Amino acid sequence: MKNILRPALVLFVLLSALTGIVYPLAVTGVAQAVFPAQAAGSLVVRDGMTVGSTLIGQNFSDPKHFWGRPSATAPMPYNGGASGGANQGPLNPALADAVKSRIEALRAADPGNTMPVPVDLVTTSASGLDPDISPAAAHYQAARVARLRNLPIGQVEKLIDHHTDAPLWGLLGGARVNVLALNLALDAQPSP
Repeated sequence: MKNILRPALVLFVLLSALTGIVYPLAVTGVAQAVFPAQAAGSLVVRDGMTVGSTLIGQNFSDPKHFWGRPSATAPMPYNGGASGGANQGPLNPALADAVKSRIEALRAADPGNTMPVPVDLVTTSASGLDPDISPAAAHYQAARVARLRNLPIGQVEKLIDHHTDAPLWGLLGGARVNVLALNLALDAQPSP
């Protein structure tokens, strides 16, 4: 029994150290050397203060800002510790009710907007933390933001276009707009 137990125990300790300590340290070291900003959380710093991350959405509720995708984390929106989708299928009445109420809220915030509401403004992402919206979702909100900030619509549209990222490597995913980056650029615009 001792002949069987000893090699198994040694192998267990060795593999635990290798996969639990050595490998994670090596991967972290390479990530910090090759992608330092991403390894540090892709934090956005303004005036010496961290204002967010480009990887996790934020709860912008002021109508003068662009709004992101709804968050599926509860009770606090965009809580990285509670990442996960709502797990509601397309036939779930709770999903239909949530989408309907979100559409009504968007229409109430901008009653003159008759454009179709982009799906990403009324549905959550798989993680519930998506920091990006589609260019269509940003353009849908442009008139409201421009009107409430007394900015020319063309200036707001240019900001959207400037902050639109192409699909990864030109083929993975769709074009996207980071809501935090767009709102920070919007806040930096001179007041009329």
